[in-house]
Amino acid sequence: MGDQETRSKARSYRVTSFDVAAEAGVSQSTVSRALAGDPVVSEATRLRVAEAARRLNYFVDENAARLRTGKTGTLAVVVVCRPGEDRKDLNPFHSALLASVCGAASLRGYETLVSFQDGPENFNGRYQEQRKADGLAVIGTTENYSAWDYFRQLGQGGMHWVCWGAPFDDVEWVRSDNYSGGRLATAHLIEQGYQRIVCIGSETSPQRQFLERYEGYAQQMREAGLEPVLMPIEKGLSREDQGRRAVAMLIEQGVSFDALFAVCDPIALGALDELHARGLAVPGQVGLVGFDGIRAGAYSAPPLTSVEPDFRAAGDMMVDKLLAEIAGETREARRVPVRLVVRESSRRG
Repeated sequence: MGDQETRSKARSYRVTSFDVAAEAGVSQSTVSRALAGDPVVSEATRLRVAEAARRLNYFVDENAARLRTGKTGTLAVVVVCRPGEDRKDLNPFHSALLASVCGAASLRGYETLVSFQDGPENFNGRYQEQRKADGLAVIGTTENYSAWDYFRQLGQGGMHWVCWGAPFDDVEWVRSDNYSGGRLATAHLIEQGYQRIVCIGSETSPQRQFLERYEGYAQQMREAGLEPVLMPIEKGLSREDQGRRAVAMLIEQGVSFDALFAVCDPIALGALDELHARGLAVPGQVGLVGFDGIRAGAYSAPPLTSVEPDFRAAGDMMVDKLLAEIAGETREARRVPVRLVVRESSRRG
């Protein structure tokens, strides 16, 4: 046999799990369990098997593993956008949440398949049926009701899914602790000495978090002996324009206020623009707090105080809830903890 033929045969030889077992001094079944992350295998044995696999340049045949288990090792993530929305205009909160979900999936050994959808012509949630993913996480704007209705119907048909932003309560949702966040924002403004605090938000929006945030604000106001005041946002406008319009309406209607709690940061940033345009100093004359903790708030002038959800916990909670769904288990946790990030827009004195 010539040298070239010998080299060719060497190149074509495929290392198997039995070779790894011999190298590590364990059984082939132990190799399979160790490389699959089975907790029955001790950490010392797992490391010995992993090192043997590395030395032999052995990789698990993912396709074979998927055939054996019936799993794809992938989770699909759909971002629901407003109809016709340019993807570069995606809400920064949803961008942060998307990154958190993908990161959490990766830490649990899953790849992610991401799609942006905004209308019937591109709705697709049948990843599980098509053997492209084991389950689906849906996040995005509540206002695209037709999208949420589509995914809700798929869920009723047996699809494994979890969501953030759905207008429904009869689905597997995860949300921020909006009520507590509303209380945190309002308590902070009161502690700063503000008394005439107006909430810019909605009691009727399909965005259920807006109502929850308003209810937290209203309860905190009442407990402090103050009267809650709601300035409703107008439909059909961007969030920033809703904030601008709310401030304009407050001033034009002669409503007395010394602080504003906006139910999301883009509304708060729009309100800040209008306050500046009307010559009102923030925080000198008006205190301002938003909600969602988007990065843009840290760079506004002045920097925006905001209630921020724990994004890492949000991603962990969504992925763990989805994996529990896939396994046929129940995961009750639904509320992501929030914290108040205090910046210049609300400080007084």
